[in-house]
Amino acid sequence: SVAYPLATIQAGINAASNGDTVLIQAGTYTENIGFSGKNVLVGSLYLTTGDTSYISSTIIDGNQDGSVVTFNSGEDSTAVLSGFTLTDGSSSFGGGIYCNNNSSPQLTDLIISYNYASFGGGMGCNYGSAPTIENVRIIQNTADNYGGGVWSDNSSSPTFKNVEISDN
Repeated sequence: SVAYPLATIQAGINAASNGDTVLIQAGTYTENIGFSGKNVLVGSLYLTTGDTSYISSTIIDGNQDGSVVTFNSGEDSTAVLSGFTLTDGSSSFGGGIYCNNNSSPQLTDLIISYNYASFGGGMGCNYGSAPTIENVRIIQNTADNYGGGVWSDNSSSPTFKNVEISDN
C-alpha cells in the first residue's frame, strides 16, 4: 500500500493476488522479476498519470544476472507489464523479457534496451507463448545466435502493435 510500500518490485508481485495492481514509483530497481504464474498488473506511475516520462524514469536493471522480466508459468493476458525501461539483462533466452511455457502477457509502453542473450537479446518467446507487445521500443540489444531484438520459436506467436525494433 502507499502507507506501507515494499522494498522491491518482486516483493510486490509476491504479495499480490490475481487481478491486483502493483504500482511502482519512479526510480531504478536493480532486480530480476518473475510473475510466477500470477495474473497481475505491474506498472509505473504512467498508468495513473499518462505521463510518458515515467517510462524512461522507472527502470528495472537486471544487473547482468538473468532476464530482467520472466513470464514462465502460463500467465494469461491479464498479466500486464506497463510503463518501464528494462535494461542490463543477460541470459541464455530473452535478456530483457522472456516469455515461456504458454505465457501470454500484455507488454505495453516499454523501452527494452541494452540487454543481452544467446537467443533474443531484447525479448525471447518460447514454447507456445503468445504475448501482446504494444507501444514498445526494442532498441540496442544484442544476441550471440539469433534475434538481437526479438527471437521466437517452438510454436510461439507474439503479436506486435506499434513496436519499434531497431539498432539491435
